[in-house]
Amino acid sequence: MSRIVVKVGSAVLTQDNAIALERMRALVDFITELKNQHEVILVSSGAVSAGYTALQLDRNILKNKQALAAIGQPILMKKYAQKFELHDILTAQVLVTSANLSKPDDIKRIKNTIDTLLGKNVLPIVNENDATSTEELEVGDNDQLSAYITKHTDADMLIILSDIDAYYDKDPRAHNDAKALKIVTGIEKTELEKVVTPNNVFATGGIVTKLKAAQYLFDNNIDMFLASGFDLSDIKSFMIDSLHKGGTLFKAKK
Repeated sequence: MSRIVVKVGSAVLTQDNAIALERMRALVDFITELKNQHEVILVSSGAVSAGYTALQLDRNILKNKQALAAIGQPILMKKYAQKFELHDILTAQVLVTSANLSKPDDIKRIKNTIDTLLGKNVLPIVNENDATSTEELEVGDNDQLSAYITKHTDADMLIILSDIDAYYDKDPRAHNDAKALKIVTGIEKTELEKVVTPNNVFATGGIVTKLKAAQYLFDNNIDMFLASGFDLSDIKSFMIDSLHKGGTLFKAKK
């Protein structure tokens, strides 16, 4: 059985300054179906946006974002637990920081914990410990985190579900003739050096952080798939039906 990491972004989980419960339900249904064929690890953003539903603080101030994350983590996990419980799936929260993933001993402990959870058919839900992180909240994103988790848990593929439905040959927001690339085997250095431009007020990523995640996985001979988190038909076709209809496969040269 292969091991899959699924990352869902804040833009997908957020709607009108609240958690997008219908999209969360669709995500839960997809992961439930995916778990029938694979081991699954979920990397979820959304703690800050969940916190904002309870307390409206200025998100532009770092300490406020950390406070919102602290408030939002239990709210987010409770909603996940309730929805997965309908499918008889037990969930577990795994909070990490980028610092953890730079220390061999911490990496080993994280992997051992996740291995144990998966061995008991528990769904690990990984998130950055935003309440104590600083650099990640300001310039990072769970795209990078999910790539590190994919490598360090010996997973076979990373799936990123986003408000970006594919990787295009040019910016689709500026060019009507932009074409989605179905398979990508290499990324130009200039693309990796562009400015991060998130599309959502709660997000910290954008296409650049996804390309950096893909490049990191390329370097480690691991595939990545980028697809819409608003409409899961493309990722369902690819993962459940083995049909590549939409989305972009970043195919490592193994």
